[in-house]
Amino acid sequence: MRKSLKRAGQATDPGALTLHTGVAALDPETLHQEAQASVQALLEEGQSENTARAYAGALRYWAAWFYLRYRATLALPVPVPVVLQYIVDHVARVDAGCRTHDLPPAIDEALVRAGFKGTWGPPKLATVLHRLSVLSKAHTLREAPNPIRDVQVQELIRSVRRAHAQRGELPQPKQALTRSPLEAMLARCGEDLIGIRDRALLLFAWASGGRRRSEVTAAVMEQLVAVDETTYLYRLLYSKTDPTGATQHVEKPIMGVAATALTAWLQASGIKEGAIFRRIRGTVVAEALEPQAVRAIVKRRALLAGLSGDFSAHSLRSGFMTEAGRQNVPLAEAMALTGHRSVQTALRYFQTGAVQQTRAATLLTGAPPEET
Repeated sequence: MRKSLKRAGQATDPGALTLHTGVAALDPETLHQEAQASVQALLEEGQSENTARAYAGALRYWAAWFYLRYRATLALPVPVPVVLQYIVDHVARVDAGCRTHDLPPAIDEALVRAGFKGTWGPPKLATVLHRLSVLSKAHTLREAPNPIRDVQVQELIRSVRRAHAQRGELPQPKQALTRSPLEAMLARCGEDLIGIRDRALLLFAWASGGRRRSEVTAAVMEQLVAVDETTYLYRLLYSKTDPTGATQHVEKPIMGVAATALTAWLQASGIKEGAIFRRIRGTVVAEALEPQAVRAIVKRRALLAGLSGDFSAHSLRSGFMTEAGRQNVPLAEAMALTGHRSVQTALRYFQTGAVQQTRAATLLTGAPPEET
């Protein structure tokens, strides 16, 4: 090792380096224009399509709102008063017993009419906070003074969060798809090509640890290994919580009925390489599904099964974790499959399922212990 370092050190004399072709010298204080394009390409390549789409939508809204509010084109850095105005324009508050906000009705109507808003009135708090987060990241990437980190802005955001919590206006999670409703949905999957695919997709996503929709549609044959007739192992290369794949190289088991359903789909579709779950056009197995298709499949199958509740793709993940708690699966084992990195996040679902099994809730049941 020392010899290698010594040899490497001998080659560090600039005078020993020569160029056989003419290459222009770069300014070390300024990023070259071509390098700027390369940096942007790398940033975009490492970003999921869903994230890129959400960021672009948020910035489009900022530009539209800013133009209507200030009659000017949005440019970075955005002044702090603009961010404060955005918050009071979009966050509902209670004034004299009535809910109100500061966005003029004419501007609200214009934003809805142009398609920048879905409905009139203040959006959900999660939407407001997401747009603030996107604007913050835009400033960070441009190395511009960040108005979102301003003391006034941060204090207002904390106050808004507290007010919403006190009013009970907390985000409502999608309904968990636990074992019973999942089995009801599977029963409505027929033996046609779409039914076989949907059954395999739902079981693959649920039984392997509640895979996210992006993970389901990114699943490829090259990372799937058949162990025997009742078991597959799927190697998850990366996820939302591990986008670089640094710690996610772990096989996720697909066993029992989930493995049987997956085998049936692969045989019916004839898929041997590339994306596992694909669109079906008539009787033709076509291109890979988009992540939003997983949400549509969950909703359609829930409707066919006559299930009440607001189900989405995330219901598969929360349902797996809730069922694990209900069946007293150790939290560490459940998290090993889901890939949760935050115990706090995992417990939110796990404890929901386990709450009726906790011994602490039954202290008044049965005879009290004898006092000594």
